[in-house]
Amino acid sequence: MNVTSLDQALLESVVEGMPDDKLADARRRAATQFASMGFPTVGQEDWKYTNLTDVVALSNAWLENAANETPKTREAAEDVVTSITGAIEASWIIVRDGLVDAGTPAPDGVAIERVSASGYADIDGEDPLSVFNTALLRDGIRIVVDESATPLQPIGILFVDDPANALAQTRVIVEAGANARLQLIEYSLSATGGRQFTNAVTEFRLATGSHVDHVRIQTRDDEHSGVNRITASLAADAEFHHNSFDLGGLLTRNDVVANLLGRGAAVSLNGLYLASGDRHIDNHTKICHDTGPTISNEEYRGILGGRSQCIFNGKVIVAEGADGTDSSQSNHNLLLSDRAEIDTKPELEIYADDVKCAHGATVGQLDKAALFYLQSRGLDPEEARQVLTRAFAAGTLAELTIDTCHDHLAALLDSRLETLVGDVQ
Repeated sequence: MNVTSLDQALLESVVEGMPDDKLADARRRAATQFASMGFPTVGQEDWKYTNLTDVVALSNAWLENAANETPKTREAAEDVVTSITGAIEASWIIVRDGLVDAGTPAPDGVAIERVSASGYADIDGEDPLSVFNTALLRDGIRIVVDESATPLQPIGILFVDDPANALAQTRVIVEAGANARLQLIEYSLSATGGRQFTNAVTEFRLATGSHVDHVRIQTRDDEHSGVNRITASLAADAEFHHNSFDLGGLLTRNDVVANLLGRGAAVSLNGLYLASGDRHIDNHTKICHDTGPTISNEEYRGILGGRSQCIFNGKVIVAEGADGTDSSQSNHNLLLSDRAEIDTKPELEIYADDVKCAHGATVGQLDKAALFYLQSRGLDPEEARQVLTRAFAAGTLAELTIDTCHDHLAALLDSRLETLVGDVQ
């Protein structure tokens, strides 16, 4: 068998052995659909830098082990859970190994239900990993915000995975009613070390005039591989603000797709990724201005050390007739090592005339004059590097739209940057 191929017969066998709940039919359809798709390979343009060979091997091993035994929820260390839920104020839902484990009562105006109970799980027919997610989906979370509702605090979803259960599929569906407001935090971490693959799908549907702030924080173990797909559809005058922080993991692939469907819709995407050692982080974004006037702003920043490799591919598409579109896109990278690599490719596809669009990318090292100045003021070389690196990262932190995350993220970034800069020789 080719290393890029999943054992289809084993997949279908495992799917048939999963619970006969409201997701059963969707799982079977997805398993059949995946047979004609398979995992993406480096031969495909969008995946040329991201090799999923190890992910496929891990998935086959998990399927083989699961063929005669239904996976069970693992007990993650409680101190790991409380360290996050105690640090960030939110209405928390705990998800362990892809299964909804516990949660606080939903805020007023918000309904939270398990996908396994509702059976609500659309298949993204264009994306094979979303289809794979549906095929093995055991549970998920659906959040529905009533029209004009404004919850008093954010909803937080904490994903905690145990490498003993080495394959996890997560699904979150968010529906914001007209003029509703929602703040959502997705926090992903590993309970212990070890090889693991997480395949996550999050879908947002924003009705007219709704406003959603979304923060995704990832601090996975050094052997973790993760693929994350986020889609957002925006009706007229809706706003979607997304902030992502990738601070861990061995291989991370993020796909963010935003469709601006109604006049006055606005989206902002901001991301920060830190990579050291042999880490690989791949960010692919796609913003579709289907009508105008609509607004999009996008800025991703990366700090790379060791032999890490990061990719940014941002695409903005302005459809014919989407006059009045205002779009900006930028990617800035700081290389702390001569062996680190960034491949950046901002793209604009414009089919309308009356638009304002700009994009750009920068790749550089710490400014030697600034380093000299700080050292002349009494800082040692490592302290000077840390000051400048923190200043570079602060731009993304300043765009954070959920205040309850700020202090925790600032402390976390300080810790990770101290380690990253300290490894520079």
